[in-house]
Amino acid sequence: MALTESTMLELGTSAPDFSLTDVIGGKTVRRDDFKGKDALLVMFICAHCPYVKHVEKSLGKLGADYAGKSIAMVAVSANDAENFPADKPEGLKAQAKANGFAFPYLFDESQSVAHAYTAACTPDFFLFDKGFKLVYRGQFDASRPGNGVPVTGQDLRAAIDAVLAGKPVPREQRPSIGCNIKWKA
Repeated sequence: MALTESTMLELGTSAPDFSLTDVIGGKTVRRDDFKGKDALLVMFICAHCPYVKHVEKSLGKLGADYAGKSIAMVAVSANDAENFPADKPEGLKAQAKANGFAFPYLFDESQSVAHAYTAACTPDFFLFDKGFKLVYRGQFDASRPGNGVPVTGQDLRAAIDAVLAGKPVPREQRPSIGCNIKWKA
């Protein structure tokens, strides 16, 4: 497991387009399906990473807590599923069910979406405003496996709340830290 930080894509960057299959419902989900929402959260996660496992229940709670609000959320797994079989669509589907994910969980088999977003680690979070401009990229919170800090989602929730209230998101943001995305050779 190589510990990796998010790339901290430049704020204001436009959300790259995507068209991926939801492992839960089987339908194609596109970025533009979320036009009209005040925010779009794109989360790069997977089923096997201990850093994702550390927060996955809280990701399910995040989805439930913001259901009915003007935010769209999607999770994307881009790991090489041949070399990391837990990250095959059936493993992702089981993870989503076990953690109550109420958002689409997309499989980026070609890894093109992860490359377009400059995703580097799992988990890696990208929050966009209603114009699909990046306003937050960074950590869920300061909790890491074994550090004793409770998982709250404090950093990401504060950013979401600011966007939904029409307020600016603080520009000082801490990178997410986790396992590197398992790129194909």
